[in-house]
Amino acid sequence: MNPTATGQGRRGVTAASHPFASLSVPVTPTHTLLLDADPVAADPVAVKREALRRYFHQTCEAYDRLFALIRDDAAYYERHEPLRHPLIFYFAHPAVFYVNKLTTGRLIPDRLDAKLEAMMAVGVDEMSWDDLNTAHYEWPSVQAVRDYRLRLRELIDSFLSDMPLTLPIDWASPAWVILMGIEHERIHLETSSVIMRMMPLEDLRRGDELSAEEQQLWASCREAGTPPANEWLPVAGRTIRLGKPESDRTYGWDNEYGHEDVVLPDFRAGRRLVSNAEFLAFVEAGGYRDESFWSEEGRGWLHYTKARHPRFWVERGGEYVQRNLLEEIPLPLDWPVEVNCLEAEAYCNWQAKETDENVLLPTEAHWHALRQDAVAATRGRLAWDQATWPEAPGNINLEKFASSCPVTMFPQGEFSDVVGNVWQWTRTPIMPFKGFEVHPLYDDFSVPTFDGRHNLIMGGSWISTGDEALASARYAFRRHFFQHAGFRTIVEQPGNEATTAGSKLYETDSLVTQYLDFHYGDAASVGGSEAALPFGVPNFPRACVEATMPMVPAGSRNRCLDIGCSVGRSALEFARFFSHVDAIDFSARFIQSGVRLQEGGEVLYELPTEGELTANRAISLERLELVEAGPRVLFMQGDACNLKAIYTDYDLIFAGNLIDRLYDPALFLTGIGDRLGPGGLLVITSPYTWLEEYTPKEKWLGGRREHGEPVTTFEGLERTLAPRFELVQRQDIPFVIRETARKHQHSVAELTAWRRQDAPSGTI
Repeated sequence: MNPTATGQGRRGVTAASHPFASLSVPVTPTHTLLLDADPVAADPVAVKREALRRYFHQTCEAYDRLFALIRDDAAYYERHEPLRHPLIFYFAHPAVFYVNKLTTGRLIPDRLDAKLEAMMAVGVDEMSWDDLNTAHYEWPSVQAVRDYRLRLRELIDSFLSDMPLTLPIDWASPAWVILMGIEHERIHLETSSVIMRMMPLEDLRRGDELSAEEQQLWASCREAGTPPANEWLPVAGRTIRLGKPESDRTYGWDNEYGHEDVVLPDFRAGRRLVSNAEFLAFVEAGGYRDESFWSEEGRGWLHYTKARHPRFWVERGGEYVQRNLLEEIPLPLDWPVEVNCLEAEAYCNWQAKETDENVLLPTEAHWHALRQDAVAATRGRLAWDQATWPEAPGNINLEKFASSCPVTMFPQGEFSDVVGNVWQWTRTPIMPFKGFEVHPLYDDFSVPTFDGRHNLIMGGSWISTGDEALASARYAFRRHFFQHAGFRTIVEQPGNEATTAGSKLYETDSLVTQYLDFHYGDAASVGGSEAALPFGVPNFPRACVEATMPMVPAGSRNRCLDIGCSVGRSALEFARFFSHVDAIDFSARFIQSGVRLQEGGEVLYELPTEGELTANRAISLERLELVEAGPRVLFMQGDACNLKAIYTDYDLIFAGNLIDRLYDPALFLTGIGDRLGPGGLLVITSPYTWLEEYTPKEKWLGGRREHGEPVTTFEGLERTLAPRFELVQRQDIPFVIRETARKHQHSVAELTAWRRQDAPSGTI
C-alpha cells in the first residue's frame, strides 16, 4: 500500500448539486452546535439561527452523499443485515423523524406524508417489539424518498426562519427538537455506513465512478504495516464522576445527564487498541472453535452465525482480506480489529488464559480515566472536545479517513486512539445516572436499552460526528451487533474489579411506576404476600376485559388490538381469549415493562409511601397466571392517530383511557373502523378528563360548548361513530390510581362498546 502522511486531514467537501447550494455547506469537518450565545455577535439570536440552519443542511447533505454511493435502486431493498431493515428504511427514517417529533410537540400543523411517516417511524429495530417482517411493508420508491427528503429540507428551513428562539437553547426550545433530529440523523449516518460494509461491492459506486469531491470524502487510509507489540501500562486509580452537567454548552441525549461517582482501583490498560494481528492469533489458536472462551450468550451467537472470524474479514485462498466501506484490502495487521462485544469478551478470556492475567474489557469509567490522562498528557488538546477543537486529535469526525487506520497513527499521551479510529466496547451495560429524566418527545431513545443487554461503546469512530464525537456521548448496542467498533483490554487485580450495572430492570420513573401499580398492583409481591386492592376497587384493566368479553362471540376471537396499551396488563388479559393481540402504545417506556414480563423477566419497581420513603414491588407473568398468554401478545410502538397499514382485520379494538389523551381524537375515530373486520367491536373507556396540554380545545369531542350549548363527550363519540357503528353497551367502571400510601385518585371511566355495521371503506 502507498503510505500517506501520518495524521493528515482532508478538507471539507462542498455540496453543489442540491437546492440549498447557495449555503456553500461543507459536508465535513463539522462541529456540534454550541447552545449558548456567541459573546461577540452583534445579534446572537440571528447568528445562532443561521448556524443551526447550516448545521441542519450540512447534516442532510452528508447523509445524501453517503446514500449516493448506492449504484442501483434495487440494492435499497435487500436485507444486508438480517437484524436490520433494508436501507430504504434508513434513507427515509431520519427525515420522517423531524416531522413526527414536531407534530408530537405541536410545533407544526400538518404532516408531509402521513403514510410514509407511520411506516418509517420506529428505528429501534433490534428491539423485540419492533416488526422486522418485511412482508408487512410496501416500501416506497427511492425517488419518492428523495423527493420527501427535499420537501423536508424546505419545511425545516422555513421552520428555522420563523420559530421562536432564545439563548441558550434548552430542552423546551423548538430548536432542541431540530437538534434532536440533526443528531439522530448523524447517528444513522454511521449505522448506515456499517450496513453498507455488508453490501456486495458491486452494489456501490467506487473508484472512477465517483467525482473528485466524492473520492476525497470517501478516501480510506492507505497506510498499513506490522504493529509493534502491545503492552499494558499502569493507570492510577481515582474517583470518576460520570454524567453530563445540565450547564454543558452542547446538545445531549437524555441518558447523558445526571451523575454517578465510580471508585476505580489502580489498573493497567493496553497502550493501543487490539489490532488485527493480535486478534488473528486468537483466530488461529482456534478461538472461535473453543467454546470455553465464550459466555453463554456468546455461544448462542456462535451456534446461530457459525462465525469463524470477524465479520469484516473475508477469507480467500487461505488469506484474509478486510472489507472497508468501498473496497477490500489485504488484512491490515496494524489496524484495529472490528468485532462485536461477544467476540471481544472471548478474546479477553483467551488472553487471560495465555498470560495468566485478569484480562477484561474496560468499563465506562476506565475509558474516562484514560481520557483524563490523555488530556493531561496532551496539554489540554483533548479537553477542548469536538465542539471547539481546531482539528480532530485522532481519526474521528470524518476529518481524516473514511476507514480505520493503524493503531499507532494517533498517540494521545501514552495511549493511542483514546478518541477515534473505532468505537471501543466496554463491559458496562448502559443504565441511567442518578437524576435521569426522559425527554418527553423521544422517550424511546434510551429507556429500551436499560435492560442489561446493551453495552456502552466509547470514544467514537472515523465517521462519528456531532454528539457522537463528544466525550459525554453514551451509545449502547446489543452485544451481538456490529458497529465500526473494536476494543482495548485492561488488567485488574482479581477480586478488585470495578463494578458495572446489573441486568435486572428496576423501574424508578415516577409515571411508569404509577402505571405499573395501576395495572399490576393487585398481583405485586409485598413482603411475600399479594397487594391489597385499594378501597376494594377491582383492578381496572382486568375489569375492562371482563366487561368486554361477553360481547365478543366465541367464534370471533382471533385478532385483538389494544391501542394505548400502557404497561400491558389489558393486552395480556385479552390474550387469555384471543389467538393474537397487537399491543401498541406511543411510549416505549411503558412498552418495555410489558416486553420484560413477556420475556419471562421480573419487573421491580418503587412506590412512594411518604416523603422520600418508598416501598418495593415485584411482578411477573407467573404471579399473574399469564405465562401461557404472554407469547400471544406483540408489543409495538405507534401513534394511534397515524398507525401503519398492517394493523387491520381485528375482531376487537380496545382503547383504554386513550381518547382524551390524543392530539386528534376525531382523526383516530374516523379511521379506526377500517381496521375492524365485519361486525368487529370497538371498546372505548375514558373518564373524559380533557386537557389542552394533550388535546387542543377545538379538537375535544365534548366537555365544551358549541354555539353556546353544552356538548358531552358521549354525544361527541356518538356523533363521530354513528355513521359506521351501533352502540352496544354503556357502563361505568371505577378505578383508583395510587400517588402515595395515603393519597389516591379515585375516578370513574365510562365504557362504551360500538359494533361496526358497514363494510370497510378501503382507505387503509
